Amino acid sequence: MPGACGLGLLLTLLLLPMVSASRPGTVFRLNKEVLSYAAEAGKAPLQRALQVTVPLFLDRSGGVFQPTRIQILNVDVSHLRLTFVANFGIRLLAATNFTLKIFRDPEPLHLLLPTALLADTSVEQGSIGTPLISISSCFSIFDKAIVFDGRNSTAPAMLAPLQSHIKAVLQSKLCLRISNLVQGLNVHLGTLIGLSPVGPESQVRYSMINTPTITNDYISLDINAVLFLLGRPIVLPVDTTPFVLPQHVGTKGAMATVGLSQDLFDSAIMLLQKAGALNLDVTAQLNSSNNPLNTSVLGQLIPEVARQFPEPMPLVLKVRLGATPTVTFRTNNATMRLQPFVEVLAPTSNSAFQYLFSLNVVVNLNLQLSVSKVRLRGTTSVLGNVQLTVASSNLGFIDTDHVQTVMGEVFEKPLLDHLNALLGMGIALPHVVNLQYVTPEIFIQETRTGSGYFSAGFPTAGTGLVS
Repeated sequence: MPGACGLGLLLTLLLLPMVSASRPGTVFRLNKEVLSYAAEAGKAPLQRALQVTVPLFLDRSGGVFQPTRIQILNVDVSHLRLTFVANFGIRLLAATNFTLKIFRDPEPLHLLLPTALLADTSVEQGSIGTPLISISSCFSIFDKAIVFDGRNSTAPAMLAPLQSHIKAVLQSKLCLRISNLVQGLNVHLGTLIGLSPVGPESQVRYSMINTPTITNDYISLDINAVLFLLGRPIVLPVDTTPFVLPQHVGTKGAMATVGLSQDLFDSAIMLLQKAGALNLDVTAQLNSSNNPLNTSVLGQLIPEVARQFPEPMPLVLKVRLGATPTVTFRTNNATMRLQPFVEVLAPTSNSAFQYLFSLNVVVNLNLQLSVSKVRLRGTTSVLGNVQLTVASSNLGFIDTDHVQTVMGEVFEKPLLDHLNALLGMGIALPHVVNLQYVTPEIFIQETRTGSGYFSAGFPTAGTGLVS
């Protein structure tokens, strides 16, 4: 589909459990608003597809078979309408004008043949988990031809059989061309499935899991989304509650709706944890004037540090996440909770590191979600204070209040930079090749069960998908 697409996207993250341990629920829904765009974008390809070849017409009017060449000069699709047919598929209605040139003596004859095309297409699940569109019925309805011969004369005697010949040819070829056009569209839709990279060693795979749900307002695809790390799927605990996307959700007039269960987020966070991507080492340069991560500053708070390290030495914080981070969605709010374990180390004279003490840390983060092209991305900021408790110490008793300020200061920014770099890479949403989502509007709602869903909508006016 070439050109810009005014397709609005509503991206929804429902906090509903997945169907199985390896299938975070995902729903891709095209709303009826998309059909106007598809009809406008589909006029040019349809016009090209209907440019068929008409064989010679054998004129019998003179008692001798006289071959007459016929050429379609132009196909103009003046009107194209697409509508959803509940429990079935999509209906196509097109008003078309064929301009034809009849090569006859003494001069050519030009005809305008108005034609209505009606086709019903069913949408099903393909054998490899892709949407599959097929023509179930197709009709061509012809109006009376209009003759342009430059002299306003009456039509020649052969006009009636000539029109019958043209109509018979078009009747046999037009629906076949529409069917071939749909088959080409299936190839395009086939790119919805397959692996998309998440990181250097991880991927996400989308595929349909059942027959599409079709109403008069939308077509909805239930999609299996699985994240892989080194070729192995990320498996969450089993929950039998199915993923369900509310019928009316998000931005009114959005052309598309993508629903993502929280399990997909949980899988993504677990993937980052299992890959070790959430771990980091925080270091400092000794001569840095604005970084207090050194023994001199820490020695002012903990006397034992000053005693063991009379000369200033840079410190190292080894941050490791043992517990999986949790994401929570509430109305107009998304948060993430991290509980890293932090070891504070100092270098010794033989280039080794000496363990000083360790901290149990709790960090509450505000999570902002966005969509760029076809990827869902996130950024975080700290909510409240970073909470610290001393886990163990080689320095004797440590008053947490004394180290709270300096540890929070040196720990917070590197953690946010690291986490935002990871979340900024994003995860690919269900999409087809050469189409991108643009201009999101983001919403978060809470359900009656106390959970909620995340949504991002794309208005239809001048925004949507681009290719």
